[in-house]
Amino acid sequence: MQAPLAERLRPQQLHDLVGQQHLTGQGGILQKAIASGNIPSMILWGPPGVGKTTIANIIAHNVNATYYQLSAISSGVKDVREVIEQAKQETKAILFIDEIHRFNKGQQDALLGAVEKGIITLIGATTENPSFEVNSALLSRCQVFVLKALDEKDLVQLLQKAITDDVVLKEKKIELKETEALIRLSGGDARKLLNLLEIVSDASSSSDALVITDESVLQTVQQKMALYDKSGEQHYDIISAFIKSIRGSDPNAAVYWLARMIEGGEDVKFIARRLLILASEDIGNANPNALLLANATFEAVNKIGYPESQLILSQCVIYLASSAKSNTATVAIGNAMAAVKQFGDLSVPLHIRNAPTKLIKNMDYGKGYQYSHSYENNFSSQEYLPEKIVGTKFYDPGKNIREEELRRFLKQLWKEKYNY
Repeated sequence: MQAPLAERLRPQQLHDLVGQQHLTGQGGILQKAIASGNIPSMILWGPPGVGKTTIANIIAHNVNATYYQLSAISSGVKDVREVIEQAKQETKAILFIDEIHRFNKGQQDALLGAVEKGIITLIGATTENPSFEVNSALLSRCQVFVLKALDEKDLVQLLQKAITDDVVLKEKKIELKETEALIRLSGGDARKLLNLLEIVSDASSSSDALVITDESVLQTVQQKMALYDKSGEQHYDIISAFIKSIRGSDPNAAVYWLARMIEGGEDVKFIARRLLILASEDIGNANPNALLLANATFEAVNKIGYPESQLILSQCVIYLASSAKSNTATVAIGNAMAAVKQFGDLSVPLHIRNAPTKLIKNMDYGKGYQYSHSYENNFSSQEYLPEKIVGTKFYDPGKNIREEELRRFLKQLWKEKYNY
């Protein structure tokens, strides 16, 4: 069986790699490391399809070390421990873990001792910020290298390389008349770009030279694959439509855009994280339970993953879309942050300062403070803001709609829109 184009073209040497010259070019840190044979444990952080796995493979081909490879999607602690046991028999061993951010804390902890003792040199690849997704103990034992998104020049170079160097494509005498559609649909992902090129070339049955235009690419791709890209423009358009549908109290549209993301392979944590933000940003104290459910959803999908997570996400999305909305918390903190930037570090009023010692009390710290619980309705009308901004209103409660009023309103809205 013939390997995919992206695999056939995978570089074996650094000088064949497109992009990442800040790391792999002459004088780059990875170029020096490979030349010396002294490879540190590292985390390669960057968008999809920019060369993380390729760099690991190049290191494996150019360093005298036993090479092991695991995917965090399909491997567990048992697999990690088996590799470590095998590595103990080797002089030098490299373990590459793809999508290391998907390892939980226990799985990451299983690597610590082996990395610290030098039993393995770890190379982890991640599309997520390792500061958030890799535990600090493991992160402190690795160098983090940031890979940059490929620019248009890099992507065109890769396309030209494919049609001139690949044995299969050379026979088709391909002419790249236009490249914008291929580049935009790939979203900067080299692997996806080459997959798209292969789809377009395979779709042509003509024995004549194949001329690739933007129109021919779009026609072929629309027939062959779903147009959803986790890193390109479509990604941001769909997540925007998703959030705005929930904010607009339309559960039908919200579930549809959710399904588009799930079908496109969107990271379940990315979706759940956005729901968690929305629960405070757009619902807030109009329904505090929204934040609780969104947080429970985030925790649940982290434990379960696809495909079952789609049920949990659907439940949460419908609840949030059907909930009362309020952005007062968002506006309030925005106003307060603006005041801090405008007025700087204003002094805390003396009467509400902390007064733990007699000396400080003699300086009038805490003098005149009114203990709220000693007053009617547990409320004292004393001032709490600094003198310069006394009376400033950051929070505006607005009009809070009652739950039963909301149900009547949404029922009427959905009846008009969806004939409920």
